[in-house]
Amino acid sequence: MSLIPAKPVLVGVNDAVERPSRDEAMQAVRTLLAWAGDNPDREGLKDTPKRVVDAYAEWFEGYDADPAKELSRTFEDVQGYDDMVLLRDIEVESHCEHHMAPFLGKAYVAYLPTEKVVGISKIARVVEIYSKRLQTQETLTQEIANALESHLNPAGVAVLIDAEHQCMTTRGVHHRHVSTITTRFTGAFKTDQTLIDRFLKLAKA
Repeated sequence: MSLIPAKPVLVGVNDAVERPSRDEAMQAVRTLLAWAGDNPDREGLKDTPKRVVDAYAEWFEGYDADPAKELSRTFEDVQGYDDMVLLRDIEVESHCEHHMAPFLGKAYVAYLPTEKVVGISKIARVVEIYSKRLQTQETLTQEIANALESHLNPAGVAVLIDAEHQCMTTRGVHHRHVSTITTRFTGAFKTDQTLIDRFLKLAKA
């Protein structure tokens, strides 16, 4: 996989940046290796800059993907179905923006269709796109909910993410097996406690 081409792109919240070249990115890795106290030219590290750059291109490919495109194809022939559509155990592989350390877990996403539904794989893809960007778990949860709310016009959206953060387990306080749960409810999910309870029960069933 090649690194994302060097060109102005939009990242974060409307911040345009010029992406460095692949060679510049690999040189940055060499600098970090030397700063850590090792020799970037020793046999075991010679190909490390290339591998790290390739890994970054995969881990952060969400910057080049568009959630709106994934949600643009919908189906209106729902035969009057207006109950919950829920996807459980969607893999979340992301990196926090504070330490660039991974956080790994599961997402549970539901919506109440009104006039249209979207292919279930597209919902999983939206989770994947936002996950492959730098942000906090709180932001990730909100981004997923906002995307579904904006493009599907549902009666409500519910998102729950349960993840473990390596910035907490491998550094700092070094507490393992501590998971963080974030939620976002909109529409009927926000106002109907029975619906919220049903979502939470089904998500963790």
